[in-house]
Amino acid sequence: MATRMIRAVYDGKVFRPIEPIELAPDTRVSITYEIVEMTQVEPYSFLDVALAANLDGPEDGSENHDKYLYGGKASNEK
Repeated sequence: MATRMIRAVYDGKVFRPIEPIELAPDTRVSITYEIVEMTQVEPYSFLDVALAANLDGPEDGSENHDKYLYGGKASNEK
């Protein structure tokens, strides 16, 4: 049994990891928590939260966002 420590924020309903976690969906874990004083917590950015969400999307999504959002043409199409 492997033991790992993660940093998370409790939002009133669930614990939200601050960094991405490599676990398969529906993996059962046991959680022991320690309350960390706010002066000890490193601030986390929107990017940290977005990366923790581990969202999938097209590899060219930033370049061709209009195509995916509005059904337009890709930037390399004429």
